[in-house]
Amino acid sequence: MKKRSLKILVLLVVALFAMALAAGCGGGSKDPGTGGGGEEVKTVVLKAGVTPDATHPYALGMIEYGKMIEERTGGRYKIEVYPAAQLGSEREVIEGVQMGTVDLTVVSTAPLAGFSDAFLVTDLPFLFVDKAHAHKVLDGEIGQGIFAQLEGTGIKGLAFWENGFRNITNSKKPINLPEDMVGIKIRTMENPIHMDSFRQIGADPTPMAFGELFTALQQRTVDGQENPLPIIYTSRFQEVQEHLALTGHFYAPAPLLISQATWDKLSAEDQAIFAQAAIEATAIQRKMIQDMDDELVDKLAEAGMQITTPDKGPWQEAMAPVYDKWEDTIGKDLIEQIRKLAE
Repeated sequence: MKKRSLKILVLLVVALFAMALAAGCGGGSKDPGTGGGGEEVKTVVLKAGVTPDATHPYALGMIEYGKMIEERTGGRYKIEVYPAAQLGSEREVIEGVQMGTVDLTVVSTAPLAGFSDAFLVTDLPFLFVDKAHAHKVLDGEIGQGIFAQLEGTGIKGLAFWENGFRNITNSKKPINLPEDMVGIKIRTMENPIHMDSFRQIGADPTPMAFGELFTALQQRTVDGQENPLPIIYTSRFQEVQEHLALTGHFYAPAPLLISQATWDKLSAEDQAIFAQAAIEATAIQRKMIQDMDDELVDKLAEAGMQITTPDKGPWQEAMAPVYDKWEDTIGKDLIEQIRKLAE
């Protein structure tokens, strides 16, 4: 009897060992982030912060970029997107990227002027004749030269996405001529060139954090603001502003940035993946902006906004003195190089 019991016990141990061995050899479901041999691959989650809401092409573009990264690294990297300033204002997110507490962001160029005057050039009024001109400049040697100015700051530029051309909204009156802006209290970014441009036409530029803007417009703390159409629409400014002027006075590039600390942790192969995906995602993100531009004028009109299309000639002439003030800081040669690329 004892021999029989011992035999049964041995058989049970052998059976359990065989089951454990089978499970360890891939008998279970394979995790999508595993290597070819079945070993589990750890997923590194990267944090990306943007200030517009989740329906804006900043966030949507970052989501598409994240899909590319996750697929091309076999799930070893994943990008989590935090829209609506969940990780802070543009300045705060940029500081997070610099310190390595935020991995990626898409922002306007204005806060980057604190790192290099080269970023100021894109803020000059009516510098770019159209988007094709802007893309030619920023995707080429000039754009790469601007990004090179970030070396040593803890931030690396991957690509220039965009926000489109900026337009003016206000709650007081229709805007057609530059002189219509006299006395208008308009919210701007903390951007000296933008502020000088509006002062030049008699407006009262008032810098303010974007997160405070809707309430300020609603309470009439400021009369108006200026932003590309996708920002105006996704931020619901049509609910608190009656007038929209399609001035297109500034082009708004949107640099895609990665923390240098994050970049340095990537292998050379993964760096190549991140860089190439950034270029491909640029075309996708820009198309999102263009698609919104094409449809939003009608949508904003349907929402009750009165829309004007000013002749840009008088505006260009009125804001021209801004170039004289800033060309020494930015570089007259750089400005001329950009203008020549429009020819």
